[in-house]
Amino acid sequence: MNLIVPASRADEMKATAKDFPSLTLDERGLCDLELLAVGGFSPLKSFMNKADYDRVVAESRTVDGVLWPLPVTLPVAPGSVTVGKPVALRDVYGNLVAFMHVEEVYEATKEAEAQHAYGTLDKTHPSVAYLNRLPSHYASGPLEVIRTPPHFDFVPLRRTPAELREHFSALGWSKIVAFQTRNPLHRAHEELTKRAAEQIQGGLLIHPVVGVTKPGDVDHYTRVRCYKALVENYYEPGSVVLSLLPLAMRMAGPREVLLHAIIRRNYGCTHFIVGRDHAGPGKDSTGKPFYPPYAAQEAMGEHADEIGMTMVDFKQMVYLPDEDRYCPDAEVPKGARTADISGTQVRDDYLAKGKPLPEWFSRPAVAKILGEANPPRFQQGLTIWFTGLSGSGKSTIAHALIERLAEYARNCSLLDGDEIRTHLSKGLGFSKEDRDTNIRRVGYVAGLVAQHGGTTLCAVISPYRAIRDEARKMSKGNFVEVFCSTAIDVCEVRDVKGMYAKARAAVADGKPMGFTGVDDPYEPPTNPEVTIDTGALSVEQCVDTIIAKLLDLGYIVG
Repeated sequence: MNLIVPASRADEMKATAKDFPSLTLDERGLCDLELLAVGGFSPLKSFMNKADYDRVVAESRTVDGVLWPLPVTLPVAPGSVTVGKPVALRDVYGNLVAFMHVEEVYEATKEAEAQHAYGTLDKTHPSVAYLNRLPSHYASGPLEVIRTPPHFDFVPLRRTPAELREHFSALGWSKIVAFQTRNPLHRAHEELTKRAAEQIQGGLLIHPVVGVTKPGDVDHYTRVRCYKALVENYYEPGSVVLSLLPLAMRMAGPREVLLHAIIRRNYGCTHFIVGRDHAGPGKDSTGKPFYPPYAAQEAMGEHADEIGMTMVDFKQMVYLPDEDRYCPDAEVPKGARTADISGTQVRDDYLAKGKPLPEWFSRPAVAKILGEANPPRFQQGLTIWFTGLSGSGKSTIAHALIERLAEYARNCSLLDGDEIRTHLSKGLGFSKEDRDTNIRRVGYVAGLVAQHGGTTLCAVISPYRAIRDEARKMSKGNFVEVFCSTAIDVCEVRDVKGMYAKARAAVADGKPMGFTGVDDPYEPPTNPEVTIDTGALSVEQCVDTIIAKLLDLGYIVG
């Protein structure tokens, strides 16, 4: 199945695109469109209508009874599209990728979707959080795809289902086991994939997801470089195929594994490796796993025949240092020593500290790529975010900290509240909406600098907790929040501009100014990395406290 229209029809449609409303697809929408267009989501041919959506949410089946585990929908705001009229679908750069001929617009049942499709209402689940950010309706109708979303990276590895099936045929493979991955592959993964191919007496497809994965995952550019190094150097020539999958994962565990299996069937595979907690998002807000550890394997076992795929159990592999080999944990000889390194240890104990991964755990070529892409924390970018009431000492401490950090070879830029209002946020007022916009701008700039290795100190009141949390996310984890908890009476004494007095007088006159701490709330952080009271501590003591925390976190080294 291929929904891409011929070139002559595409040219005709492009010429009329300006006459129709446009809808910009986000990253998930673009991934879904691509898999719909090339047949990766077969038998789906478009984003779901209400009848299919409702039954998929409730029963993991389309309205005609076909097994399909998760919604594939096109979110729209009410009134943005019209039934009976086409809508132009574009990427974030405005490029036209498809037309949908809208036949239905319906309200999303978000609570039901979260509860049944993802198994939870907990907003720490990535798909539930995403769902809550979407507009309230979905649209459906036939698709005409002008072109699949363009990619300019690893182009030879981006095979469509038809291309991959043809490639398998050319290799003479009749049995193919697929390995789903969204993480770098280490020696244990290498061993289990080789064993899986040997077990089925067939070929191996390493089929990594390069669309949307779990927040915090290693970027796909780095991962694919690792996969290429492994395939080219450590697998027998002709035994493995590496191909990339533009999938937006939902991290939906037992339902997601069925989607993964259906996709791999469409790409020509006969077997599928399923591991413990396959496609699980980790733990919920209470610290408990979202799904039981073997729920995905149980779901795959129940539906394997209907899908037409045979499951290969993912065996947990451990290293036996005395024998210098890997083996399944169930086959470890009694009394034998074992070794393993968790993903958290890889990130925090090795990469973040610049410590090389041991060769028994990761091939040197892979370790080198990961080390280059993940420099030790003291070489990474950083946002230090000062928050607190006006007069709490944010700017004073930030200026002093800049000088101290220069001792540790960390050169910094400062985004100060007053200067930001003069330049970056000139023209904004002090309504909640404008304040949020101001902080988002600051967070965006600081996050961009951090992602490219720079250090930014932000000294802004930032009174609202939710927007500060957004700023934290923009720095991809390299974010230290410093809460200046100075009492308001101390802040008022320091107020040379008399703003507190003006605010209180305005309140008395019945004309509130919306001044933070007087007639507008300040929401203190719930878990800042550093808390300092500049009314009780000297500037030097405050800086010492922050420096100690940065040393502890590894952002500077003594």
